[in-house]
Amino acid sequence: MRTRRLSGLLIVAILMLSTAPLYAQDQQQNVDKVKVDTRNAVGVIGADKRKTRTYCQIVDLRERQRADQENNKNKNNKKKDKNKDKKKTEALSQKINQLQKQLGPEFDTIDNVLNHLDLQSRDGREIALIIQRLNESCPE
Repeated sequence: MRTRRLSGLLIVAILMLSTAPLYAQDQQQNVDKVKVDTRNAVGVIGADKRKTRTYCQIVDLRERQRADQENNKNKNNKKKDKNKDKKKTEALSQKINQLQKQLGPEFDTIDNVLNHLDLQSRDGREIALIIQRLNESCPE
């Protein structure tokens, strides 16, 4: 009985050890696909001046939106001012959404990658550098 249990544990351990490389290989293929997709999206947007300009507008509007949200957190607003700030934030969001639609799936790819990017990992930093090249084409 004890031998069977040890054999069962040994089989489980062997299975776990043998499938770990397959899991790691699958993860690497996913990371490689994300890198390729990101490069393609950056290439499509970067090759078209109109799309690049639109992308830069989105980046600028998002920075303004973040700055406004920070300012709103730091000040004690009256109800009237809060409504004004809320309307301003909604207007920025609508403008960003319109611009995102103009860029289509390429922007969605970049946005999705940015939302799930792990800058602590080597692959995450490499992907961030790919996107940074597009950001560098934006005026200051």
